[in-house]
Amino acid sequence: MGYYIAPRFLDKLAVHITKNFLKLPGVRVPIILGVHGRKGEGKSFQCELVFEKMGIEVTHISGGELESPDAGDPARLIRLRYRETAELIKVRGKMCVLMINDLDAGAGRFDEGTQYTVNTQLVNATLMNIADNPTDVQLPGSYDSTPLHRVPIIVTGNDFSTLYAPLIRDGRMDKFYWEPDRNDKVGIVKGIFEPDGLPQRDIEQLVDTFVHQSIDFFSALRSRIYDEQIRNFIHQIGFEGVSLRVVNSLEGPPEFKKPNFNLSHLIESGNLMVGEQKRVESSHLVDEYNRLNRGRNSQSAPAAVVTPISQPSSNNATQEAKTNGFQKQEVSNTHLSLDTQAQIRQLLSQGYKISIEHVDERRFRTGSWQSCVHSHIDAESDAISNLEATLAEYSGEYVRLVGIDPKAKRRVLETIIQRPNGKN
Repeated sequence: MGYYIAPRFLDKLAVHITKNFLKLPGVRVPIILGVHGRKGEGKSFQCELVFEKMGIEVTHISGGELESPDAGDPARLIRLRYRETAELIKVRGKMCVLMINDLDAGAGRFDEGTQYTVNTQLVNATLMNIADNPTDVQLPGSYDSTPLHRVPIIVTGNDFSTLYAPLIRDGRMDKFYWEPDRNDKVGIVKGIFEPDGLPQRDIEQLVDTFVHQSIDFFSALRSRIYDEQIRNFIHQIGFEGVSLRVVNSLEGPPEFKKPNFNLSHLIESGNLMVGEQKRVESSHLVDEYNRLNRGRNSQSAPAAVVTPISQPSSNNATQEAKTNGFQKQEVSNTHLSLDTQAQIRQLLSQGYKISIEHVDERRFRTGSWQSCVHSHIDAESDAISNLEATLAEYSGEYVRLVGIDPKAKRRVLETIIQRPNGKN
C-alpha cells in the first residue's frame, strides 16, 4: 500500500530525533517527545512510517507493561530497554529510538477509579530521571560509570493531562498534538483504499461525508466491506465446516473476489457503523444501573441523604430531634454557596458529570486526592446532597468539585470548595 506520511508529523519526529543525536553547544534538548491527540488518529502508525522512512530501529514498550504485581518491575524494564537501545546505537552504528505506546493508559490518572500505585510513581520518577540524565541510566543493584549514548524517547497517548505534571513540563518532554487536517485525512484514506482503485474524487467525498470520524473508522470501513463475502463463504460450506475449512485445511486458504468498493456502498456501510457508535454513546446503561443502586442505598440507609437547611423551622427541629448526634452535625453545618450550585448546574447542562474528592493536609502536599463517590454523578440533586454530606464528613479537610467529560474521558474542572481552618 502507498501509505501516506503527514508532512507535519514527519517534520516533528525527524527534527526531534536528529536533534538528540547532535551535539549543540549550550542547548538543552528534551529527550522525550510526547505525541498526543484523539483516539484512532493513527499516531503510532505514523510514527512507524517515519521510523521506516528514516531507517530507524525501534525498541517498543507497551502501556500495558507499566504495571506489575511486583513493585519496581516496570521501572526496571524501562531502564533495561533504554540501555539495550543505547547499546544498539553503538553496535549498529545507526539511529535507534525507544517508543512507549499509550503512556497515559499505563501511568495516567483518569478519574477517581484509577489507582495510583507504587509502580505508577516509579515509572514517572524513572522517566524524569532519564530525561534529566540521559547518559547515566543505571539498573537497580549495579552501577556502570561508562556514559551511555542518548536515546530519543517517543511516547504516545490520548490525554497527557492525566500524567504527572513534572514529567511533561517543558525541558523534559516536547509535546506534539496530532490532529490531521482534511488534506492529511484525504492522503491517509487514499493510502488505505489504494489497492481498491478508489478515485481521488470518491476519496474526498467519503472523507467529507464522515468528516468527524477518526482515521481508524475508514480502515474499519474497508474491513467491513469484506463481511458480505465472508458471510456467503460461511453459508456456502455450513457453520459446522468452517473450522475444518479455515484451519489446517489441505485445500489452502479460501480466496475471495474483490468486493464492491463503489462510493454508495461505502457510505451505506459507514452510516451503519456511525449508527452503532451513536447507540453506544446514547445507551449509558452503567449510569442507569448506578442510579438505581444509589436509589436502593438511599432507601435502605436514609441517614445518608442530607437535606440542605437555609433557615430554621419547626419541621427542621422535629427532624433534628429524630436523628443521632452525627446527623445533627451534618444537617446543621452543611450548605453550598450559590456559586458552587451554579457551577454544578453549568457542568451538568453541558453534558459533563460530577465527582467529589477530599484530602487531608498531609496528603494535600503530594496531591493524593481520594474520591468520595462510587460513580460519576449526573443529577443535580445527587450532586448537591453528596457534596453537602462530604463537606460535613470531612469538615477539617480539603474538598474539591471535579467536572468530567465522559466522552473524552478527561477532567474539565477542578475547584477546591473547602479548605481546612480557612486556609488560602
